Amino acid sequence: MNKGNKELEFSLDEGEEYIELISLLKYMNIASTGGQAKLMVENNEVYVDGELESRKRRKVKSGMTVTTTSGYKINVK
Repeated sequence: MNKGNKELEFSLDEGEEYIELISLLKYMNIASTGGQAKLMVENNEVYVDGELESRKRRKVKSGMTVTTTSGYKINVK
């Protein structure tokens, strides 16, 4: 999982409780489309807080960390 280690930060907007996992991957330009983001999850390439995530619409909240097998790490604030 250490192919370059690109550490990123994402801040939720005021009053926003969460962002869906596939939306986060797309917003951070890790996936270029929603379809590609879904495939990443289906292909076991995404982890939330160190655990393999299979839910495409997983609610990612402040304090969580999303990592990918391609070396990205997103800290959600």
